[in-house]
Amino acid sequence: MTAHLAAITAFRLTTARPEPLIQFYAGLGFAIGEPERISDDEIALLGLDHGGTRSPLHIGEQRVDLDCFNSPGRPYPEGATSADLHFQHLALVTDNAAFHWSRARDLGAIPISDSGPVTLPASEGGVTAVKFRDPEGHPLEFLQFPPHSVTWQGSGLLGIDHSAISVSNIEASRQFYSALGLSTRNRTDNHGPTQDALDGLSRADVEVVTMVPRQETPHLELLAYRTSRSRSAGRLEANDVAATRIVCGLRCASARSRRTSASAQARSLRQRHKSPTEGAA
Repeated sequence: MTAHLAAITAFRLTTARPEPLIQFYAGLGFAIGEPERISDDEIALLGLDHGGTRSPLHIGEQRVDLDCFNSPGRPYPEGATSADLHFQHLALVTDNAAFHWSRARDLGAIPISDSGPVTLPASEGGVTAVKFRDPEGHPLEFLQFPPHSVTWQGSGLLGIDHSAISVSNIEASRQFYSALGLSTRNRTDNHGPTQDALDGLSRADVEVVTMVPRQETPHLELLAYRTSRSRSAGRLEANDVAATRIVCGLRCASARSRRTSASAQARSLRQRHKSPTEGAA
């Protein structure tokens, strides 16, 4: 039986301080679920001891879990940039990036972008975007699609478009996710003053490869920075704050090609990605 990734069903962020982070995401517009104990089997699968607690967050039908382990790991690396190989952001779609950035800043967000939301050239999707970190360091992005876009409709905080992962070898990373069943949607080269401002880098030049599962949203984007130094945080353990995980729904093909609902924790092998079906890095 061959299993292929059919959908990304959740993202899991590691936290050492869940309460402030829950308040931050609630302020952004996420619905907060009841905390639950992480099972002993999952703790063992992650190579950890001593258990932990999961706090689910929902935006529409999409889910982000905040996992707090009883044996804390390392905090998010100080001085990290968008080009570093532990970088993985969640791109949150809104109809008003400036409004939501102002709200996030009031809630304690840490800017990555130099000067708030920027609008990328039409050749790079024409989206308005701003990158920042939550109070514990996890990277996030607000995306506002052009008015004519049919990808997202509505007002407020709408959902998660993608997760972008910074990688050192974009072809090896593309092949890895292709083997899991994702399809390559498109490639763009993002550079210039607007990209510099978005990433908070000098002379940013990034190749972006969009990888989509059968259920296309949320999807992944792979980011390969050519001109900026990409540093590694070394081996990440599941209890390290930078160790974002992707939860996947699998389609298992047997002789009759039946669907099963399994969930696979791909411990984001520090492959990271960026945005476009229509857009930003």
